[in-house]
Amino acid sequence: MEIESQVNNHDHEELNRQKTVEKLFLKRMILLLNCFLLSIGNTGGPLLLRLYFIRGGKRVWLSCWLESGGWPVMLIPLLGSYIYRVRKSKEKAKLFFLTPFLFLAGAVLGVLTGVDDWLYAYGVSKLPVSTFSLITSTHLAFTAGFAFLIVKQKFTSYTINTIVLLTVAAVVLGVHSSSDRPNGISNMEYFTGFFMTLGASALYGFVLPMVELTYKKSKTKISYTLVIEMQMVMSLFATAFCTIGMLANKDFQAIPREAKTYELGEAKYYTVLVFNAIVWQFFFLGAVGVIFSASSLLSGIMIAVLLPITETLAVLFYHEKFSSEKGIALALSLWAFVSYFYGEYKHTKEFKQTIDPQTNITKESSQP
Repeated sequence: MEIESQVNNHDHEELNRQKTVEKLFLKRMILLLNCFLLSIGNTGGPLLLRLYFIRGGKRVWLSCWLESGGWPVMLIPLLGSYIYRVRKSKEKAKLFFLTPFLFLAGAVLGVLTGVDDWLYAYGVSKLPVSTFSLITSTHLAFTAGFAFLIVKQKFTSYTINTIVLLTVAAVVLGVHSSSDRPNGISNMEYFTGFFMTLGASALYGFVLPMVELTYKKSKTKISYTLVIEMQMVMSLFATAFCTIGMLANKDFQAIPREAKTYELGEAKYYTVLVFNAIVWQFFFLGAVGVIFSASSLLSGIMIAVLLPITETLAVLFYHEKFSSEKGIALALSLWAFVSYFYGEYKHTKEFKQTIDPQTNITKESSQP
């Protein structure tokens, strides 16, 4: 009987360890999915927005509305999740998981995102590529600072190395940025765009840790479905904010006129608008998904890593100059990316080795 009991305990421990490893694997898969969505949105969004402006688009409020106006796309994964829950439970499933606290927090963060969208769109319309990317890269420093203050983010040697490399990449990218200065932009417009973009970087660096804090302060279990619902609410209120600006600026009446004079043609004008709205939702969903799966700091790192890649794509699609500074910045960003994920790999490996199979917690934390 004693031998049989030991065998059963061993099987139980092995089962618990296997379940813990499976949860870690699922979380990593969700993280990779959101990194992929963030990559599409963070590279495709600015390129499409830039395409709108360089081919004749001039409406800043319209362009910032596009950054959040595709929120109905979120209904597709939410519907899929609901159908899955109904089939799995064979009972009436809960339609939404948002609590009043999360809805209110999503509304406030959504308005802040709307303000950030406007600042960002104004910067895109006025600044050269290199300068804009340099300033946008500073959001990583803002994210790291706010993450430390708001959610008590811990920094490892790999994280610090990543931040340093990306900061150096941003500085390198800004060298000789004046040579890319757009024609027809006055000094006042140039410097206004500069400070608007800096404000956008600081504001979004604040929003990311606030999303993470909201998850932590919520008294409900945070699932990936709930993350999508939260992002939909944020995008909805950001769209409402931008809609007010469009109404005040009479952008809705100007859309048909602008479409007729667009360099690529009227049909492609509306195509650019639609794809702008969809791709930007990939960015926002990926950003909050990375926060859910990892941290707001990693979300900021991913955005910073992808900026030189966006510059490389701009060279391919818009025939912009690929300077040596851009090449060095790209190499440093990829180095930073590998450095961060190598640190995460080592941390995960060490964590698996310290799991107590009986309690599913680390052995260190179970010690008095």
